[in-house]
Amino acid sequence: MKLVEGFDSNYRYVLVAARRARQIQNGARPVLEPHSRKPCRIAEEEIQAGKVKWEIPPVGTAGSKEAAEMQDGRVGGDADD
Repeated sequence: MKLVEGFDSNYRYVLVAARRARQIQNGARPVLEPHSRKPCRIAEEEIQAGKVKWEIPPVGTAGSKEAAEMQDGRVGGDADD
């Protein structure tokens, strides 16, 4: 499968499209005139037209730190019991 322009991986493209499709299912208006009634297809059209903005969260966020601690077996606080 060819990498979609503007994305660093096809997996990220699928995540962005799925999130946008969920927004459309929940009542968000399409930002362009859709050729389909299916939310996934509408999301794909919007992404191809460059109408969907997305960003990669910074690496140093609190969520990634907690995940790293859990992998190391450390879950908050000091281990000096």
